Amino acid sequence: MLPSPHNLNAQIERFLASLVRANASPLTVKSYGADMKLFAEYFTPLGASAPPVTEFEPLLIREFMADCYRRGNRNRSVARRLSTLRAFFGFLVKEGILPKNPAKLVATPKIPKPLPPVMTAEQTNSLIDNLPEQPKDQKPAQKLLRDRMLFELLYGCGLRVGELVGLNLDDFDWKERWVRVRGKGRKERQVPFGKKAAEAMERYIEARRSTPRGEHDLATEAAPLVVNNRGERLTTRSVERVVKYYGQMLTGDPSLHPHSLRHAYATHLLTEGADLRAIQELLGHASLATTQKYTQLSLRDLMEVYDRSHPKAT
Repeated sequence: MLPSPHNLNAQIERFLASLVRANASPLTVKSYGADMKLFAEYFTPLGASAPPVTEFEPLLIREFMADCYRRGNRNRSVARRLSTLRAFFGFLVKEGILPKNPAKLVATPKIPKPLPPVMTAEQTNSLIDNLPEQPKDQKPAQKLLRDRMLFELLYGCGLRVGELVGLNLDDFDWKERWVRVRGKGRKERQVPFGKKAAEAMERYIEARRSTPRGEHDLATEAAPLVVNNRGERLTTRSVERVVKYYGQMLTGDPSLHPHSLRHAYATHLLTEGADLRAIQELLGHASLATTQKYTQLSLRDLMEVYDRSHPKAT
């Protein structure tokens, strides 16, 4: 007797066969097969007949996920199994067997994101200090001055890359050394900038002023702080490429990103004793919980100091 066209096990076989036809890797097919076998076994206890695929609702899928947790599975494993089920039911939708994908209505378990590695203060300063400069007997190249300024602001002010490229010259209070930053949700905040950042900006602006259109462009109301070689506002993608280029060239790390410098800014402030709420304001975080993720790395440093120093640590 042929199985019903809506039989769960029969559709699982068809689904896995479709993966093979689509040239999915053997490891992917094996992983999906293991997840679907567990799913089918849950709904066929002691050889009972599984419900037809047309009867699966989000509630049944949540029931299966709850059983995964009872088995001791963690969020990452349960999330992967849910992803498999979404692919399976998505296949059935494409085949015209189901009108919609029930697994898409089930929330994915939250998976804790590992914090990216943070450069030490020494590594960060060494990177910036080693950025290339023109020989003293030559006129400084505008691009080199611009790139140094990008690093000084990303690390010196902890800016998001989108905030940096959105800065205008009239956002700066040069006397008090404050800059008006437009963050997420159009919220504005004031962030201090240091002497090195100020010097880098002054040198870059002076180089721009010496170009044929420099005086005109810099006199324009709300002139952008940082521009490309056509005088247009620099894009976030361009800044990401600049940071990645120097990261690869100077440290051998191609994963360096503008956010790496923002992360270092916050971590180093916290390590040196800055108040967490003050760091929250400087970063423009709406929630203190977002800022608290930076404490994990600092606490790790503190534990190392404790283990080395305290007589009761061991």
